[in-house]
Amino acid sequence: MKVLKYLSLALLILSSACSEDFTNVIPQGSVTSGNYWQSEEDAINAANGLYQHWDNDHLFGRGIMYFIAACDDFHQGRTDAAASAIRNFQATGQEGRIAQIYPLLYTVIQRANTVLRYVPNMNINQDVKNRVLGEAYFARAHAYLWLSPRYGDHRAGIPIVTVENMDDLKFTRPAHVIENYRLIEQDLLQAAELLPYFTTYNSSDLGRAHKDAAYAYLAKNALYWAGHENGKWADAVRYADMVINSPTDRRLINTGNPEVDFESVFYVNNNFSSEYVFSTVSSKERGQILPGVMLENTGWGLYNGWGTFSPTLELYNAFESGDARKKATLLAFGDEFTFLGNPRRYYSGNSWTGIQFNKYMHPYRFPQDVHLNPNGDYPTTDLNVPLIRFAEILLIKAEALIMQGQNGDEPINLVRSRAGLAPKTGATLSDLKQERRVELAGEYADRHLDLVRWGDAQAAYARPATGRNHANKTNPDSGFEVYQTWPARTFNPAIHHVWPIPPNTISVSGIAQNEGW
Repeated sequence: MKVLKYLSLALLILSSACSEDFTNVIPQGSVTSGNYWQSEEDAINAANGLYQHWDNDHLFGRGIMYFIAACDDFHQGRTDAAASAIRNFQATGQEGRIAQIYPLLYTVIQRANTVLRYVPNMNINQDVKNRVLGEAYFARAHAYLWLSPRYGDHRAGIPIVTVENMDDLKFTRPAHVIENYRLIEQDLLQAAELLPYFTTYNSSDLGRAHKDAAYAYLAKNALYWAGHENGKWADAVRYADMVINSPTDRRLINTGNPEVDFESVFYVNNNFSSEYVFSTVSSKERGQILPGVMLENTGWGLYNGWGTFSPTLELYNAFESGDARKKATLLAFGDEFTFLGNPRRYYSGNSWTGIQFNKYMHPYRFPQDVHLNPNGDYPTTDLNVPLIRFAEILLIKAEALIMQGQNGDEPINLVRSRAGLAPKTGATLSDLKQERRVELAGEYADRHLDLVRWGDAQAAYARPATGRNHANKTNPDSGFEVYQTWPARTFNPAIHHVWPIPPNTISVSGIAQNEGW
């Protein structure tokens, strides 16, 4: 939807956002299951409720980004003990930055289960019924796909809650995370069958789950699953091809102008471009806060950015010479940009590294009333932040081909060509890793999880992070010294490949904590 409408009636039926019992969806107020599930409007409102938490500050607003910020590309940009504990792999899971991720995603799962329980028996238009059920299968799978690789492993998956056991009070952990990936695949296949194509939606429904998004996440699910079963690489290719060959004409934005094409992916007017696959839908008043989170702390006194994350010099230096993505992704001292309608040259008195993400800055090019929340204390924008986009689908296919001993040059070179770079011949896994890093930097594609699944995290985190310490932090032309912004860290791949389940959830649900945490 262009702006998702979270109607209060649906939320009364489907509320459980902050309950310590992560499977509690007891109806509130006077609305009950007996008098609610009657009309198409009821079903659609319930489906709308599936999306309520996705731009939540604790999820895709920035919560999950604290997990990703454990990587070598960026780290927190402000003094924050909880964020430090997360990055240093000393978290308990109860830190305010991450404690709500697990229960909020299980809230989505339980809302999806509620839809899947009641909607099949409703006497409503079959197309509406199919779409709503498809959205519920998609939402359940989507939530599990964010949970499973971060909390489950070969020793234990995470609790599987479906319509059949959603009323239970206690749950067990499956023996292996593969059981979660299997459920995700089943749900997404159901969703792909039931959902319409994105191009059939009218403007008021843009942002809903759709067929291409289901296949995209099937490809990503297979990517994670393949870390445990090699046979899933072929499925990753097959599902990626369903998106690549979709009749909806999913493709990279590539007009042959590298200086503009990549950066334009993150323009507000391209929220639903050919590269769109699935994003958090945003608006000025109720929107996605990540752009404001990435913006310079206090926004040079003009608009209240939070400066939460700082890109590292290691990321800055990772780009090849001539890669147009570097300028579009990062701002360094002296770089020209437009802020609130006026030209500026970048400097920062706040950035720990002397670098800022530029990827989400498009809404800030214009006067404040165009794309920004008028409440500058909560700097949301109407930029839809991608959760998965077409370039990642190409790179999933390339990785899966390379891992099967096949040639992945074509999808990699589509991505490189758009960036203005020469093609690769006989691209290796190392080449693939490089492309994922620079193409998807600062995105929910998750650099940390990439390093973990490749077995590269221990070595990467044994090196300190660095930045530029400028002598005059208000002078764009100031000289600098390279200095350490974060010390080397100890990453134990037998423990830190997953995160701790919040202790409150452990005490309520009775499940076991991840080993070592």
